[in-house]
Amino acid sequence: MKLISWNVNGIRAVLRKNFHDFMNTHQPDILCLQETKANKEQVDIDYEEYHHYWNSGKRPGYSGTLLLTKQKPLEVHFGMNLPEHDEEGRVITALYKDFILVNVYTPNSGDKLQRLGYRQVWDKVFVEYLDALQKKKPVILCGDLNVARNEIDLARPDQNHNSAGFTDEEREGVERLFAAGFLDTFREFHPDEPDHYTWWSYRTAARKRNVGWRIDYFCVSAALKTGLKAADIHCDVLGSDHCPVGLTLNV
Repeated sequence: MKLISWNVNGIRAVLRKNFHDFMNTHQPDILCLQETKANKEQVDIDYEEYHHYWNSGKRPGYSGTLLLTKQKPLEVHFGMNLPEHDEEGRVITALYKDFILVNVYTPNSGDKLQRLGYRQVWDKVFVEYLDALQKKKPVILCGDLNVARNEIDLARPDQNHNSAGFTDEEREGVERLFAAGFLDTFREFHPDEPDHYTWWSYRTAARKRNVGWRIDYFCVSAALKTGLKAADIHCDVLGSDHCPVGLTLNV
């Protein structure tokens, strides 16, 4: 099974760029998109071999997630059943026979860390949500987690300890995820390799110079470890300030 996750930073924009070429090349069994910034009535996205599940935020042109899956899930749920956290369209959960898939767009703390307090609450609640799911079936989690876990996961760690995405609070939050039994699949295959990033600022030609951050992940319950076959970063795919990340596994 081939899964891909991509923060497209606007589905309407990426559809005008290279999205169709990307789909023809990679043909994922499951595709999870974040930051769609649209609802399904605004988008002409016609892939008949896929089932489409949208979770759009109430605020127009903001946030949102989308799941495209060739195999129809047994059930699909939107949000975490917590109204205070579900208005921005950040979570889609799909139940399959052998696993549960969670597509997430984690809140950004903001340039001046104005949402860091909310982010800390989100991190705690979200891990509790995932842990409850793991009691039912193994979980595949993917999406933009908006945090670089370790110094190896961004180009300039010394300059960013007080920046959104690399504060101590956010890093502590993501460590709760791994303490709950999840594996960072990319690091399972590439444990010590530097210079692998998934997001680059549009400023100062950062992508051309590979001054980036690895903030997009596939994480899986430890029970799925034996099925892992590959975890990839598709840094050659343009169209967004993020690139897609991929996972291949047997389930």
